Amino acid sequence: MRFLDEVKIRVIAGKGGNGCMSFRREKFIAFGGPDGGNGGKGGDIILEASTERHTLMDLRYRSIIKAGSGQHGGSSQLTGAQGVDEIIYVPVGTLIYIDETDEFIVDLNEHQKRFVIAKGGQAGFGNAHFKSSTNRAPRKFTKGGLGEEVHLRLELRLLADVGLLGCPNAGKSSLLSVFSSAKPKIADYPFTTLKPQLGVVDLGEMQSLVVADIPGLIEHAAEGVGLGNQFLRHLSRCGLLLHLIDSTEGVEGLSNKIMIEKELKEYGSDLYQKERWLVLTKVDLLSAEEKALLVKETQSMKNVFLISSITRDGLTTLKNALRQYMCSND
Repeated sequence: MRFLDEVKIRVIAGKGGNGCMSFRREKFIAFGGPDGGNGGKGGDIILEASTERHTLMDLRYRSIIKAGSGQHGGSSQLTGAQGVDEIIYVPVGTLIYIDETDEFIVDLNEHQKRFVIAKGGQAGFGNAHFKSSTNRAPRKFTKGGLGEEVHLRLELRLLADVGLLGCPNAGKSSLLSVFSSAKPKIADYPFTTLKPQLGVVDLGEMQSLVVADIPGLIEHAAEGVGLGNQFLRHLSRCGLLLHLIDSTEGVEGLSNKIMIEKELKEYGSDLYQKERWLVLTKVDLLSAEEKALLVKETQSMKNVFLISSITRDGLTTLKNALRQYMCSND
């Protein structure tokens, strides 16, 4: 399944049905009177969040979406059928904007949360509606109204408790694979992650958390270089960010911390101000001397973890810290 996290669509609610102008004309009934029925209301366009959707790919080739029109009224005061509503299912975490003005409309952040984005046209009145004591035979009726038409931009932001970020090949996918049941692509070359991945981590004691992994960041990512900038928005909902650094790069690799922080700050202050923990990966490849030097260089930093996804070294310590973090933020 391909991943798509932004799409533009045009939605058109259904037109209301016209009212009917009719008079009852039957044998032996001298004064039949007006009997034109009302039309039916046009169908609405409804957005609904669903946990069964994980991407906006379904909407990529549905650039125009219409709801059903209401039926016209009939004689014998028959009311036209209402137009069929069109329900658009989107992933949980989808934000809705007016495309022309970039006005934010709604955040569909809960399963089965609904929002009527375009209302159907009003039904027209038949001539029976206008009958009165002073107007016994009205010849007036109204046409149904047009449905609302809106140009929308849908933006998906993944819902996760913890986000993984770092340079390409820092070990994010490896950590996700051993932390959860997710099966991301893993290889010893950069940019193996081409789309966001989600995994559920079992913390024990009936606790769990959702982890999001995005493609690796490189310098000037906030300006559009590389892949990671396209998916930084998915970290905006995370309460905690784990910054992964390849420990085999030595002390020089710690300079990536400054570069990543710079990219986060340029992308947006909200993302930069999120709590971040430093996770040094692949420590199984270090000698005792190299590991000791890395510990010495990071001892003044808060929340630093040394781990290996291969030997599972340090994973229990990290998982326990995450459990405490979740408990303190409940």
